[in-house]
Amino acid sequence: MTPASALILCAGCAWVAQIVLGWWQLQRFNRAFDELCQLGAVGVGRSGGRFKPRVVLALAFDKEDKVRAGFLLRGLTIFASPAPLTQLNGLGRQELMQGVIFPQDPNVQTALSLAIETKS
Repeated sequence: MTPASALILCAGCAWVAQIVLGWWQLQRFNRAFDELCQLGAVGVGRSGGRFKPRVVLALAFDKEDKVRAGFLLRGLTIFASPAPLTQLNGLGRQELMQGVIFPQDPNVQTALSLAIETKS
């Protein structure tokens, strides 16, 4: 096997692994999202960029606009997994002001502000 064909084979294996692991992450996200949808209206926000760690935050609201449950997906790689976000449970939509909650993390603040916006 020549060095060029070994490099192509290695790149192909890495590409297949990326696809499989990306699918695995998407399945974990979809499972967590489906659980939230069963609890009430769901708001989703995301922040980050191409070379910054992305943050996806999802919150389920009850009929009184209080948070019933939520999760935070944060990371730069496909190994990021949804983590429960219990510290917001019971808070009303108006109580979730940007800057007050997660003051040290602007990416999470941005995702939170998008998740609590009323969608029409």
